[in-house]
Amino acid sequence: MAEKTIMLVCSAGMSTSLLVTKMQKAAEAKGIEAKIFATAAGDADNALASNDVNVMLLGPQVRFMLSQFQQKLADKNIPVAVIDMRAYGMMDGATVLAQAEKLMGN
Repeated sequence: MAEKTIMLVCSAGMSTSLLVTKMQKAAEAKGIEAKIFATAAGDADNALASNDVNVMLLGPQVRFMLSQFQQKLADKNIPVAVIDMRAYGMMDGATVLAQAEKLMGN
């Protein structure tokens, strides 16, 4: 399977950096090649322009931006969803990775 790019968006890009690390560990454990990174909501457009993103996940604190990103990404065929609140709160990288995989149809 080709490398997948998973983009996490949160209010400042800080709180999700720990989640990125945990998701990368979960991906390695499953033998999944994935580029996972976090960005601030304000920089999401730049990150989308400079990366070949396969799926976008929003931190619960920016869930109000979901419809905005859905409209932006509709023609790009990039699925977008809000990270499961419990998984985010527990920084459960494996669960969030599974959510991303499901969105990508894997």
